[in-house]
Amino acid sequence: MNRLGFIVSSVLVALALLSSTLFVVDQRQFGVVYALGQIKDVITEPGLNFKLPPPFQNVSYIDKRLLTLSSLDPEPMLTAEKQRVVVDWYVRWRITNPSEYIRNVGLDENAGAVQLNRVVRNAFQENVNKRTVRELISTRREALMSDVQREMLAVVKGTKPWGIDIIDVRVTRVDYVEAITESVYRRMEAERKRVANELRSTGFAEGEKIRADADRQREVIVANAYRDAQKIKGEGDARAASAYADAFGRDPQFAQFYRSLDAYKQSFNKKSDVMVLDPSSDFFRAMQSSGGTAAAAGRR
Repeated sequence: MNRLGFIVSSVLVALALLSSTLFVVDQRQFGVVYALGQIKDVITEPGLNFKLPPPFQNVSYIDKRLLTLSSLDPEPMLTAEKQRVVVDWYVRWRITNPSEYIRNVGLDENAGAVQLNRVVRNAFQENVNKRTVRELISTRREALMSDVQREMLAVVKGTKPWGIDIIDVRVTRVDYVEAITESVYRRMEAERKRVANELRSTGFAEGEKIRADADRQREVIVANAYRDAQKIKGEGDARAASAYADAFGRDPQFAQFYRSLDAYKQSFNKKSDVMVLDPSSDFFRAMQSSGGTAAAAGRR
């Protein structure tokens, strides 16, 4: 029984030692083997590898993928015009030499991100100071990104190389600081209101002009129409008067009788009409003159 226990224990110890000497490197990582605190070997290819059991040798892993560093809390920078602007950016970088990276930067990706953030900020500050807001926003943004990337490469590949490569530098936003932005918005709003008021005033003036012209044209048209109507009416009255004169001139006695009848008709328009006149007045001459009436009737 003691012998069986010893065998089992020995097998377990051997398996534990064997497992401590084996490690797997993922295709997304570098494997760094340390021997008593010093870098012994760097495994760049994925697969199963061997090492001495701890504490003689240990292994750590560093990401070999493309990493992104973004501006989390950008500080205002001064342009060539002494305007304070905020620049948002991001950097794509990759660890290419784990040995140099560990010696000169740190043991993990976070250490590189912290130091790289400082270099990026300094490079942007130096290049933003040389450019105007217009150049940063439109005309020379590509040149800004290229200059920042060149300065970063000069730092990370200098006398103490960092073992990394800067793949790309991009600017996502350039804007004034909040206080200046609010002032710019207020100024833009005031300018738009001024233009709107000017357009309203111009439109009102044009409307009044159009209405005045329309009223003038209406008055002219009405006056011309009234003039033409009066002219036509006058011509009609003249022709009617001429016709009446011609007709009545042929028989004056009948014309007198016709006019008297018309006067009677106008005077006694309603049954309730009452007139008090002298029977011998000229108004009743047509009624009194029976001979004239009979003669007129005979002619009709």
